Amino acid sequence: MSIWSRIANTLRRGDRLNSEIDEELQSHLQEAIESGRDPAEAHRALGNTLRLREQAHEFRILPWLDSLKMDAIFGWRQVRKNKITSTAAVLSLALGIGACTAAFRLIDAVLLRPLPITDPANLYALVRRMPDANGQMTIGDSWAYPAFTQMRQAVKGKAELIAVSFVYPGDITYDANAELERVNLQYVSGSMFSSFGLHAAAGRLLTESDDTTLGAHPVAVISDDYWARRFGRDPKVVGRTFRMGADLYQIVGVIDGPFSGTQTGTMTAMFVPTMMNPKVLRNNAFWFRTLLRLSPGASAEAVRQQLAATSRASEEERMRGVPREVFERDMNQQLLMVPAAAGASDLQSDYRSSLWMLAMLTALVLLIACANVANLMTAQAESRSREMAVRVSLGAGRSRLVRLVMLESLWIALLAAAAGCAFAWWAAPFVVSRINPVTNPARLWLPFDLRLFSFAALLTLAVTLIFGSLPALRTSQIRPARVLKGGDDPKARHRTMHLLVAGQVAFCFIVLQLAGLFVVTFQRLTNRPVGFSPERVLAMETISMQPQPPAIWDQELEHLRNVPGVESAAIASDTLLSGWDTITAVSVNGATPSLVLTHELNISPGWLHVMRIPLLNGRDFRPEDVYPGVAIVNQAFARAYFNGQDPVGRRFELTIDGNRRVGSEVIGLCGDVPFRDIREPMPPQAYFPFREVNASGQLQAENDDEIMVRTSVSDPMSMAAVLRREVPAGRSEFRVSSLLTQTDINQAQTVRERLLAMLSLFFAVVALLLAGVGLYGVLNHSVVQRRREIGIRMAVGAQASNVVRIVTSRMIGAVLAGATMGLIFGLLCANRLQALLFQVRATDATMLMLPFAAIAAASVLATIPAVLRAVHIDPLMMLRTE
Repeated sequence: MSIWSRIANTLRRGDRLNSEIDEELQSHLQEAIESGRDPAEAHRALGNTLRLREQAHEFRILPWLDSLKMDAIFGWRQVRKNKITSTAAVLSLALGIGACTAAFRLIDAVLLRPLPITDPANLYALVRRMPDANGQMTIGDSWAYPAFTQMRQAVKGKAELIAVSFVYPGDITYDANAELERVNLQYVSGSMFSSFGLHAAAGRLLTESDDTTLGAHPVAVISDDYWARRFGRDPKVVGRTFRMGADLYQIVGVIDGPFSGTQTGTMTAMFVPTMMNPKVLRNNAFWFRTLLRLSPGASAEAVRQQLAATSRASEEERMRGVPREVFERDMNQQLLMVPAAAGASDLQSDYRSSLWMLAMLTALVLLIACANVANLMTAQAESRSREMAVRVSLGAGRSRLVRLVMLESLWIALLAAAAGCAFAWWAAPFVVSRINPVTNPARLWLPFDLRLFSFAALLTLAVTLIFGSLPALRTSQIRPARVLKGGDDPKARHRTMHLLVAGQVAFCFIVLQLAGLFVVTFQRLTNRPVGFSPERVLAMETISMQPQPPAIWDQELEHLRNVPGVESAAIASDTLLSGWDTITAVSVNGATPSLVLTHELNISPGWLHVMRIPLLNGRDFRPEDVYPGVAIVNQAFARAYFNGQDPVGRRFELTIDGNRRVGSEVIGLCGDVPFRDIREPMPPQAYFPFREVNASGQLQAENDDEIMVRTSVSDPMSMAAVLRREVPAGRSEFRVSSLLTQTDINQAQTVRERLLAMLSLFFAVVALLLAGVGLYGVLNHSVVQRRREIGIRMAVGAQASNVVRIVTSRMIGAVLAGATMGLIFGLLCANRLQALLFQVRATDATMLMLPFAAIAAASVLATIPAVLRAVHIDPLMMLRTE
């Protein structure tokens, strides 16, 4: 009989197997009778039926597997028997396992899951470690196309370089009179699809011949996701045309498979050649990422050095003529090749630390739950000590006792894993929905696949070993003679349980401390003054297919100002706190341009009034003002370039297009506002007139600007539909591409902090609850085990205060020891993350007192029931019982 047959027999029900054995024995007996033998003689010859059945069992069943099956059944019965304990253990572990699984699901989707391309491990992103506008070292991943072509040529044959732009929201129309549609679009090298091993589900993909001449090939490839959502997988989509700006594009193919771009967190709908981007000829336009794939046998370090030398030469050429100080600062660069198997995106860089912090918080909660359950299981094992002693006395090996307890722990872990996976199925999409700012919503692929189930299985096994091994080992050390005589060793068990309590408190303290830091950071960022009023303001990105002169834009503004519900309106080249900026070098009195860079924004007259930015001195722009010529600056600008003196009437120069300088006179001084990021100090800002004169002296036409509208209604979004209709009604050339409230734009700045504050506060409450339950369980168990001692002490005159001290003294020591350990490790952890995530120091008195106060309150609440039970023990009853 094969091993698999024996295993199958083991898994069958016992009565069915016994029936089969009896049938076989009966058939042998019938054959003997039919051959003429006497029935009594045949029975005697066959032997004892029960003995034969047992021998058949030994032959047909693997004994160890049968024993394992019986122990598993017994463990399941124990779980069902102790319903309250089992339910508490399952719920505690389910929350920890579910949180860890959800955290892994997010980390995998953002940081670990490879792109659906061939050989993703051979994909790198070229980045530079370089100084930012404030001179602080940062990582830059954007490149200019002329430098890209030089680097591509330098490593030809050793590596393949691929240009992939940042995802842009493209405004397209499929029909002349149709409404604008916004799609995520990327400009990519024509060689990208063949390099990634991608194929077409319909039509063809882009090739290198599509990416050779500026503006020569207006073709596009769409993703399978967009094909399904927008066209219902209609094969006739190939050949269809759409208009984007002034260009008419044709869809030439659909990607086969789930590939939706290399920017993790964003689903790209369309891919067009890089040569369709007008910025390809500019050496100061940084608008795409550079990806790299090494050729077989090529050395990564040799390729990196070659690229670094070529990049430096290109930068030196671009910066020729700039002041020496600026040149030396900006040339302090280091080129790096970063693995990009999971893609490259700002979502990864922005949330990498946050996600690992989330993983650490969930792991700490899981460890608290494991310590809690370990104490419950240890107490339960102690109550079964006589049963285990009897088993050992009857010949059961100590390994059998360990297996009994571990199988019971496995049942609890499996139930908790099932509930935890259900929690993770809901929790991960919920967290993603919390990191979806209206300005740039995240879309992540969150499958429940083999990777996730493998993680959950390994986590379940680890949890079983963590919380099951301690009670299992304690059970294996039982001394039958001592236990059966009633002489156990409670102090050793209580020491172990108190150590677990100290561990719980330490982990809980760390979670509470980090949660406090996250919450205070979020509060400080949310309440930080921004210098303008975002309430009742709408930002409308307004576009036209052809650039329009300023007079046409003025007509549109005038029409909108007369719309009921509109209080005021103005134009800006961008919105505040959009995440984008334009910076430039400034010089005063013909001096060398300052190392401090200035943010610039083009605005129309009345924009300061719309945004409620105070004009402190001078005047606002007038309709006849043009750029270059006049400017309004903020207080930070005056401090940086005019030593804090009144700048009105003074002049400064900007360095543009490499080396060309243009001058402007300061006509106004306004208040400070954050420009790109609310976390940064208030930067120097210069506002210029919306009416811009080009190098030939003509007014510059524009096709994409922000119209800022302050409404008179409390909910500005209630005006959205009206304004979308009124914009083309004012001038038929214009359409609204996107419409957001300035409040939503501001709140998008603190999405990460809001997420971490919300999740850490939730985990802090859970950790505190689990720690409190653990404290109560140990104290209550201690009171039950020591009730005879307490009764004797009370009988000889011990006061209630003495009983309280006896019950709580060791527990107080364990709590204090755990809090001290938690404080030390929490400070170490917080200090390492101070610059990345926190706006408050971990050593602030408030940050130190809050965890102590919370743990003290939880300890008191957990202690009260046990103390009340101890002081109400009846000494006479205890003595009579004993």
